[in-house]
Order: sequence, then C-alpha cells, then structure tokens
Amino acid sequence: MVKKSKARPTPNELDPLIHERLRLGIVSALVVSESLSFTELRDLLQTSDGNLSVQARKLEEAGYILCTKRFEGRKPKSTYELSAEGRAALESYLETLSGLLPDLGQLRAARGGLARIHPLPSHS
Repeated sequence: MVKKSKARPTPNELDPLIHERLRLGIVSALVVSESLSFTELRDLLQTSDGNLSVQARKLEEAGYILCTKRFEGRKPKSTYELSAEGRAALESYLETLSGLLPDLGQLRAARGGLARIHPLPSHS
C-alpha cells in the first residue's frame, strides 16, 4: 500500500483573522504571557490605542482572546489572555504556515540557491 503524503497547504488556508499583522502580534504576545494589559500590549506592539482596540475586539468576537475589564481607582483597566480556541487557532495557523515554507535544511544546503527552491506548492 502506497502512503499518500499530505498535500502542501495553500496561502488561502491561512486563518485571515490571525494573519493580519497586528492580530498576529496580539496572539503571539499572549501565547508567551499568561495575560497582558491593554497598555502592555499597546507598548509591546508599538501601535495606537484605537488600532489595538479595534484589532483586539475582532479577536475577542471570534473567541480567540478573552478580555477582563476592571477599575483601578477611577481608571479602567483591560487585561487580555489567549483562550483555548485562540491557542488552537494559532497552532493551526503556524502549522499551515510552516507547510507553505520550503524545508529549512534544503535552504541551508543550497549555496545561495534560493532561486532554485520554489516555496509555492504549485512548484514542488
């Protein structure tokens, strides 16, 4: 019996919700930290309050991150953490992305031969 190898993924299989730069930054930061405040995320990702707010809300609506809001004195404080669904989505995204990329060993073995290695599935 011949074992079929899994077909390489296509770029269309990447989760568009995670693929956006800032949203990828948010889930990547939260995967290595138990939780981060809005201010910590904003400073880490070097973005504006408005941009972070919009992108975090999209992830929250998808169930990828959880937001806890509370007050410290009179100041509101939002804290974010990655949900189990968000962790699974990021793992799937990374698996798909790694399937799109050429083999690292093959890249290292090719002496300046990056042009000889075709990263797109249609050229493999």
